[in-house]
Amino acid sequence: MTDYELNAEPGRYEVQGAPLGMNALVAARRRQLQARQQSTAAAAAAQGLTVAPVPATASGSAPLGGVATTPGTGGLGIEGQKPGVEERNVRLPELLIPALVIAGEEEAEGQLIQAVSLPWFEIIREVERDPEFLHRLDWRKLEELIAGAYKREGWPDVVLTPRSRDGGRDIIVSRPGLGAIRFYDQVKAYSAGHRVTANDVRALVGVLTLHPNVSKAVITTTAEFAPGVPDEMKALIPYRLELKDGPTLRKWLTETA
Repeated sequence: MTDYELNAEPGRYEVQGAPLGMNALVAARRRQLQARQQSTAAAAAAQGLTVAPVPATASGSAPLGGVATTPGTGGLGIEGQKPGVEERNVRLPELLIPALVIAGEEEAEGQLIQAVSLPWFEIIREVERDPEFLHRLDWRKLEELIAGAYKREGWPDVVLTPRSRDGGRDIIVSRPGLGAIRFYDQVKAYSAGHRVTANDVRALVGVLTLHPNVSKAVITTTAEFAPGVPDEMKALIPYRLELKDGPTLRKWLTETA
């Protein structure tokens, strides 16, 4: 059997010096993950978590990553998912999925995105097969996924902001020149049933008013918005504010692939 290995260069994956096809990439990633499972399980156990195989999807194979965690006394989880809730398929952050975007120059506001990487397309296929997959995706990987979708959509300047102190902006998208457009996207990686509140939306509108060079604000969530939020914000929708819920997000992602 061929011994697949991943090239360490960001956004590039090779097997014996040749670019990987998607099937080989997945095989290589799984081999790499198997090698890490013992150390991952030990780290999870130290946080009170139990690492177990993820059940197969409808397609007959386990989702990317291949493990899930059942929270115990530890605090591992993603935004919107509370520790201590049993039987959650929460992924270990950042350990299981490679970079979804190819980063360019570092700018004052964050990392410029040049293109999407091969795993981006694999994640999109998982989203198509399993509507709940976005709920299991690490919050930073979700931001990468969405930033990549903007790039695929044709926006020339897409910036992924730092993990902390982002000023309420996770992704900054712009088109310079005549009729320039610039907008902020705030990503809410919430579990099913968790709602984005009116206060969350008001906070982003507040950020928008402090930046007169910004055309629009977008809140993108894997879940839904609280009742009454669209009505309260209808004076700003769609030109100054966009509310993108889970179903809308999944449709948009698959259309950009």
